[in-house]
Amino acid sequence: MKRLIWVALTAMLVIGMLAACGGKEEKKEAAGETVTMEAKNWEFDKAEYTVPADKDFNLELKNVEGAHGLLVQGEDVTVDGNSSEVLNLKPGKYKVVCSVPCGAGHAKMEATLVAK
Repeated sequence: MKRLIWVALTAMLVIGMLAACGGKEEKKEAAGETVTMEAKNWEFDKAEYTVPADKDFNLELKNVEGAHGLLVQGEDVTVDGNSSEVLNLKPGKYKVVCSVPCGAGHAKMEATLVAK
């Protein structure tokens, strides 16, 4: 009985290791434009960013100071610090807020994406 348990545990460990070695899912990267937002403590480098509407683009976040993330409100899109995501937005204005509590000014850390 102990041997059966040992074999089962070993098999599960090996299968788990093989699944983990499958690698990370590669992020899709748009062939088009890249819009970079730089974040430092309690502000983005711009209040407003213009992005293409109805077209794939890369939204990139660079953390210049502190740890930050992006949340595009109404689109359920988040971008972790120092990474990017592919977006395709309909024309309009989208509020972007920091998604990582970053200190005293966190609540005021926002910007606007204007898709046109």
